[in-house]
Formats: sequence, C-alpha cells, structure tokens
Amino acid sequence: MIHAAGSGHPGGSLSAAELVACLYFRVLRYTVGRPDDPSRDRFLISKGHGVPVVYAALARAGCIPVDELKSLRRIDSRLQGHPDHVRLPYVEAATGSLGQGLSVALGMALAERLDVKHDYRTYCLLGDGELQAGQVWEAAMAAGKFKTSRLTAIVDYNKVQLDGHVRAIMDLEPLADKFAAFGWHVEQIDGHCVESVLTALEAVTAQSEKPSVIIAHTVKGKGVSFMEDTHAWHGKAPTTEELERAIAELEAD
Repeated sequence: MIHAAGSGHPGGSLSAAELVACLYFRVLRYTVGRPDDPSRDRFLISKGHGVPVVYAALARAGCIPVDELKSLRRIDSRLQGHPDHVRLPYVEAATGSLGQGLSVALGMALAERLDVKHDYRTYCLLGDGELQAGQVWEAAMAAGKFKTSRLTAIVDYNKVQLDGHVRAIMDLEPLADKFAAFGWHVEQIDGHCVESVLTALEAVTAQSEKPSVIIAHTVKGKGVSFMEDTHAWHGKAPTTEELERAIAELEAD
C-alpha cells in the first residue's frame, strides 16, 4: 500500500501488526456490512498514521475489497493517510492529530454506560511518542476517576518516534507506574507474541472497577531488517527494490 502510494508510515504499521490482528480476528465484536451496528465493540487507532495496518485487517475481514488497498492516499479514496470516519465508517473517528484518540475512546466508554440497550467494549491503540501529549494524561485521569472498566488502551511501545528514540526525546518511564497512579489496571507484554496479546486482552475483561492499559513492547518496523528500530522508516515509502526485500523477509519469517 505504502509503496503504491509513494508515501506513508511503514514502521509504526508493522509494529502494531499482531495487536491489530488479535483484535480483529479474535476479540472485537463487529458485523461485516454493518459498520454502524450499535452493539459493535469500538476500536480507535489514535496513532492515525499507522492506519495502513487497520486497512489491511479490514480487507482480510471482508469489510472492504482487497483491491481497494491500492488506493491508499489517493484523491477521493476512502483510505486516506489518516482515517476518515465519514468516508469509511468502519473506523470510529478521524484521528492523527496525536494525543486525542484516548479522549474520544473515553467518551465512547462513558456513552456505553448510559446505553440501556447495548453493551460493548472500547479499545484505543496509542503510539508511545503520542503519550508525550498532555491530553492523553487528562483522559487517563478522567478514565480512572470514572472507573471506565470497559475501556482498554493499548500502547504500541516501539520506543521510536518521528525523529528519534523516545527515551532521548521525552522519556516515558516509569510508564506502567504512571498509569497505575492514575487508577488503571496495567498489563505489560511482548506485543509480537500472539499468545501474550490474547492473554492480556482476555485478562482486561475481568476488570470491573478500573480502565485497563496493555503496554505492548514492540519493535518499530518489525519483520523487515532494514526498517527495524530506526526513525528513518517512520514516514517513508519503500522503493520497488526495498519492497521486494521486505516482502521476501516477511514471507521467510
């Protein structure tokens, strides 16, 4: 997709692949053909630039045609570089102005509490560089206060942001302690281990008093050797030769 578009964000899409796959194919409750089903679980990708991995999941799930993936970032395409809820209602909100998604997810979780006909869970995938935004912590504080136990945040903790490593720009540690101090239940996992991801997603459903956060330790550009753990592939499209190398490595893994 990103090669065809000539622009996009491969590093943060690859780091979230297992997280998104586990959600769409084992956890989320949704109906193909009915993106407005009121009983659906809500999933927001707050790190909107990583949305290509969500488009791939939607295509594999049968929500959009596979061939449509080639239209990424084209004028008039439903598959914009950051998600467009109006054109593609399978995504819950337009995101990409980093730091805002958790607030939207909190609102959805609070709305569920008032819905007498439907019960659903809300999941929000955040980037780690995004956690440097103050609005994230305002939402975290409110979620803890209101005990939104059907809200789960997932941090794609690949430790690399736009122009360098997170620890060098604005270190987040001790991250688990920060969320715990705001009244959250915390799980820490290997975000590339499917078994660990599924176990954590199951564990958070047992919470009845606290919102939950899954801190998923991942690798930027996971699976493609020359993309891994570097900000150089945060927002860069591969050449044809690089694409062939990347696909070969992923297929051999």
